[in-house]
Amino acid sequence: MPDASATGAAAGTAGTPPAAMQASAAAPAPRVVSTRDQLGFLAMTFGMFMAILDIQIVSSSLSEIQAGLSASADEISWIQTSYLIAEVVMIPLSGILGRLLSTRVLYTLSAAGFTLMSLACAFASNIESMIVFRALQGFLGGAMIPTVFATSYALFPRERQAGVSVMIGLVATMAPTLGPTLGGYLTQAFSWHWLFLINVVPGILVASLVWTCLDIDRGDRSLLRGFDLPGLLLMACFLGALEYVMEEGPRDDWFEDETILVLAIVAAVSGLGFFSRVLTYEQPIVELRAFRDRNFAIGSIYSFIIGIGLYGAVYITPLFLARVRGLNSLQIGEIMAVTGAFQFMSAPIAGMLSKKLDLRIMLTLGLGMFGTGVYLNSLLTHESDFWELFLPQAIRGLSLMLCFIPVNAIAFGTLRPDQLKNASGLYNLMRNLGGAIGLAAINTVLTDRFALHLSRLADSVTWSRPGIPDWLDGMAAQLGAAMPEEAAQRAALKILDGIVQREAFVMTFSDCLMIMAGVFAAALLLMPLVRRPRMAGGGGH
Repeated sequence: MPDASATGAAAGTAGTPPAAMQASAAAPAPRVVSTRDQLGFLAMTFGMFMAILDIQIVSSSLSEIQAGLSASADEISWIQTSYLIAEVVMIPLSGILGRLLSTRVLYTLSAAGFTLMSLACAFASNIESMIVFRALQGFLGGAMIPTVFATSYALFPRERQAGVSVMIGLVATMAPTLGPTLGGYLTQAFSWHWLFLINVVPGILVASLVWTCLDIDRGDRSLLRGFDLPGLLLMACFLGALEYVMEEGPRDDWFEDETILVLAIVAAVSGLGFFSRVLTYEQPIVELRAFRDRNFAIGSIYSFIIGIGLYGAVYITPLFLARVRGLNSLQIGEIMAVTGAFQFMSAPIAGMLSKKLDLRIMLTLGLGMFGTGVYLNSLLTHESDFWELFLPQAIRGLSLMLCFIPVNAIAFGTLRPDQLKNASGLYNLMRNLGGAIGLAAINTVLTDRFALHLSRLADSVTWSRPGIPDWLDGMAAQLGAAMPEEAAQRAALKILDGIVQREAFVMTFSDCLMIMAGVFAAALLLMPLVRRPRMAGGGGH
């Protein structure tokens, strides 16, 4: 889509009548961003941090919540699944709600609802009520994420876009990294209830500050006429069923499970109905025309890929450290903190580079570094610990801001200001779907590759293999001092079986990380299609 400001300038110099040029010159000056605006926007950004953090904050404490609520292993997974499903439905809906209610009203209601549901989660007495409260928490809080992106481009002038993007990028990518660490600490130091109580006071402050300080637009109640309720229901069924299939499919052997099969059909049918409705209805619930802009479409694909890497790396590394190394949540958090530390240090560097470097080159560098970090992370052994994982995590931490800042500018830099709210919802939806689909793919790969590696290793570790009988005899002899000979031989076999399973796990995690690295390498192939973006911003026009 051509740059509207550039086109207008060209037209003015080419043949615009003097009267029109005088009228243009008399147009009101752009809105000055006041200290009050900045305080309100800072509160919005912190609210976004809370909403993203809560996706992962429970991940390291599910066993404690399970014990506290007397839930089964299958039920407890819904604490994360229900939140994600509801959030994914709200994110694209936030565009029309922002136009209907105004940014200020929508964000305040979202923050207040998120805070209230956080309090309800802390006092949930059983798993059923917890799942309901978590779904409401995710749904109500989901509007906070895309609203921040749209507001940053609508409020701030172009010359401040780089700095604002650094702050948003740091918050959006740091929250998933810190979630498991903070959650593990709160649970061990206090109790699992504090995973939710920690939101209450900040949530009240965020809602109050946004309501008091930020007033940048007005709601358009005329949008209620012809509101696309069927489109809303189709979208909710499509995204909700799709998210459930992605989350639960790997655990339930995909279409072998009747529920997964039924919901996959629901997702397919409602998805067809949703897209048909959106493309033909006069006032659709979600406006897809932003995808006509080539940069926005490619930026959304990159957002999807970054979601795979961001959520996938935060998921797979702690899983390796827990299953293979046997570390607890605090020890895992200390290792994972390396990524966050280097990400924080890279923020000012990325901000400076975004002002001096072609953003396409910057994104290429960021994607390449992230892929390299994941590839180095794939060179695992069963002894990989803090220092073995330090360099891969440091590179990945440095790369995140180099990815996030330019991909935001690429996606939004060629859109008109009136498209920003709706486009922001679609853009953030792509990142969340990337995370959901990426995690589903990771779990499927983990299951399939572990079975393959375990089978191959088991076939090679036999009595006929040189060295195996001697190793078993030696291990049994060591154990024989503390138990009968027959029991020592069984214990030696059990130890050997454990070693085989451990090595199969190591090879499986390596395969998975290698595939993720390949995804980021493949993403570079789209770069020649990207047009050079501008730092768009409503405040600076």
